[in-house]
Amino acid sequence: MDNISKVKSMSLWIFIVPFFAINACLILITQFHGLFPNPEHILHDTIPYIDGKASISRTARVFPTYLIFKPAMFLTSFLLIKYWLNNKKIILYKDPKNTYINKFVFFGIGSAVLLVIHSIFLGIKFEYELYKIFRRVVILFFIVFEIIAQTYLVICLYKIRHSISENINEIFLKLKIFLVSLLIIVALISIPLVSAPGNKYLKHALEWDYFVGVISFYLLTFFMWKKNTNS
Repeated sequence: MDNISKVKSMSLWIFIVPFFAINACLILITQFHGLFPNPEHILHDTIPYIDGKASISRTARVFPTYLIFKPAMFLTSFLLIKYWLNNKKIILYKDPKNTYINKFVFFGIGSAVLLVIHSIFLGIKFEYELYKIFRRVVILFFIVFEIIAQTYLVICLYKIRHSISENINEIFLKLKIFLVSLLIIVALISIPLVSAPGNKYLKHALEWDYFVGVISFYLLTFFMWKKNTNS
């Protein structure tokens, strides 16, 4: 299988696996209360994408939902590493002198490593302020690294768009550029809201919607690359 076909197939799974995982955890914790030995863990009547009554970690860090979430994130991290390395091969083949290749590989693989670290420590409780700061920093840097990697990659793809015109549906490349631009704008606008105390429900809703936005980049990748192409 060539590199483009690998990227196309992996990108679909990078979207499906985490999307299924977070929503499976949400459905279980809100609808199947008998599965949870601790009544304090269950949630009622929430659509966090809208009302923000629970964070992603709140639904995924308890038994049994972490049995879904953690393996899903480990698999997603593995696929992300493969995804960025195969994109490196594609860009090198089309534009060997591109100066952004190592940048998107560094930040892309870095985001995958940070996702692993976040998943390992999710649900582990230590009553130390430094530990709480560490967890927040890890998830923050995961998002930042993802957005930087995606930005560098769409710049690379846009620069070589003419040489890969037979391989891509250009409308989806433009949608990827629009999505990344939107994610950057939302992130910048949200900095005062996220850093200020309070606004808990707004922060939670933003977390759910933003995460889906980040992984939607990979769904657009799947539709961007055409079938039966070679690189």
